[in-house]
Amino acid sequence: MLPIQLMNKKKFVIGMVHFPACPGFTLYDDNKGIQWILERVRNDLIALQENGIDAVMFCNENDRPYSFQADFATVAVMSRVIGELQSSIRVPFGVDVLWDAKAALAIAKATGASFIREVVTGVYASDMGLWNTNVGELFKYRKLIEANNVAIFFNIMAEFAYSLDRRPIEFVAKSVVFSSMADAVLVSGPMTGQPPEVETVKKVKEVITDVPVIVNTGVREDNVQELLSIADGVIVGTGLKRDGITWNPVDPERVRRFMRKVETLR
Repeated sequence: MLPIQLMNKKKFVIGMVHFPACPGFTLYDDNKGIQWILERVRNDLIALQENGIDAVMFCNENDRPYSFQADFATVAVMSRVIGELQSSIRVPFGVDVLWDAKAALAIAKATGASFIREVVTGVYASDMGLWNTNVGELFKYRKLIEANNVAIFFNIMAEFAYSLDRRPIEFVAKSVVFSSMADAVLVSGPMTGQPPEVETVKKVKEVITDVPVIVNTGVREDNVQELLSIADGVIVGTGLKRDGITWNPVDPERVRRFMRKVETLR
């Protein structure tokens, strides 16, 4: 259930638009306020769109320390900012709320997003404590709020966490597509900015043929060709930031170089 624009795009790239910290979190800047968040997000959106990105995903990346349940202020601020930018968004877009899938769905419904990215299956030992999920409840919620047109991208290798599922990763991937109806399967590294092992991506891609396999973290200009030679798409954040630092603004020149390299694979 990918957006038609991505379905028709070979080797697609989704660029991250990282929100600064929202109200209620330690790193929120009271002096700069919400208007500054809006302008920072707007600038990153423009830098990605004007330099050839295929899609974008809005995420509250700097709401640290991370939590399993989104704060009301995060949902409100993300909805407001995306809503105000609606007329400027020219590519398919998604939402990711760390780490609250229902919150992401609610924002997607309110703003017209095409997809969400979340960890929705499995049990993990994580930096945030024991992490359990309930994919059935998420799908019921999607039905309840009439958001069935919002695709759910399953991140099957949670960052900042260790899966308690001892099945080989390719078995997990095949299982979530069959039993949990994943719209896409995402393969991640151990944390933001770090790529998965190439062999892991290969193992997942070999058993998944009916939905896209997407590399979710650590994609950079120097490894995108190798990763996209296997995967159907990539999600990239840190690799497109100024100096390759996650919390910096998007660097337009990095986006241009990255997309030029991707074009050689299409």
